[in-house]
Amino acid sequence: MGGDHGPAVTIPAAISFVESEPDAELILVGLEDQLLAELKKHKASEHPRLSVVNATEVVTMDDSLEVALRRKKDSSMRVAINLVKQGQADACVSAGNTGALMAISRYVLKTIPGVDRPAICSILPNQKDGPTYMLDLGANVDCEPQHLHQFALMGSALVSAMEGKPKPTVGLLNVGEEDIKGNDIVKQTAVLLRADHERGTLNFYGNVEGNDIFKGTTDIVVCDGFVGNVTLKASEGLGRFVKSVLTTEFKRTPLTMLGALIARPALKAISQRLNPSRYNGGSLLGLRGLVFKSHGGADAYGYQWAIKRAFDAAKYDVLARISTKIADLMPQSALTPLSENPVTATETIEQKTA
Repeated sequence: MGGDHGPAVTIPAAISFVESEPDAELILVGLEDQLLAELKKHKASEHPRLSVVNATEVVTMDDSLEVALRRKKDSSMRVAINLVKQGQADACVSAGNTGALMAISRYVLKTIPGVDRPAICSILPNQKDGPTYMLDLGANVDCEPQHLHQFALMGSALVSAMEGKPKPTVGLLNVGEEDIKGNDIVKQTAVLLRADHERGTLNFYGNVEGNDIFKGTTDIVVCDGFVGNVTLKASEGLGRFVKSVLTTEFKRTPLTMLGALIARPALKAISQRLNPSRYNGGSLLGLRGLVFKSHGGADAYGYQWAIKRAFDAAKYDVLARISTKIADLMPQSALTPLSENPVTATETIEQKTA
């Protein structure tokens, strides 16, 4: 029910995904009348692998965390996450209010022992025609070294499972590659990551800079949520700007229009490779359940990619791998009890989706 478009996007995406993935079964959670109407519109009311679970409330993009968490206990978001907790669903996908999704997920599912704060992890394209995984992208704007350390461990487990890389490389985002660069938090985090590297438990590359994200220098880039969210939005803005400039310039004169016609196959390939929709779907890592966040403004194609990422995470047992890695690598003294309080971490998560 969430995001900018609600069922008008999520239902077509769900239908398209189950038709392309024969092993998938989707539970559509929300206001039943609206969901059934949208399914009927797409002639999918009787689809054998699509079912509807009713929820009487919806968390809006403007709802505060208190409203979403305490007052709307039968929201589509809450019901969907409860299905994950109860084992009736393997993962939850939402395009709704990011802050509410994180808070409700943390409250209902709790965090993995050893994880203080969940982090949002998503992927960005790089020059090697592969993904660069980056976290945190907005859940925690103020972090301590142990939090960034945990992000690195969780990211490594995720990439190992999703990309089949036993020892994915981890880069720590900084203002320079030299060890003397950066603030105290980044420097202290580097010490923790180097210690893991020396033990052979983490493949720490070292400090990386912003341009390394798109070079594909490392498989994973770790940073706090403030830096990550700014980087993500700046990247998306640049992508749209480049597309706009190319479109304008190729339409400027008959000669440039002819050039665009000749270059059409290459331009189409470029557009496809850099299309932000293909990289939609961020995982809320660190929870005792799989929850994926889609951009609120995603179209059906983009939302389908978010569903695919959640499906693949469940298929490759990402949750168990992350739990095992955290348990193996974190000192026993650092293992924290499951938090009952969903708002103790930095709750400056955006009320509006990225």
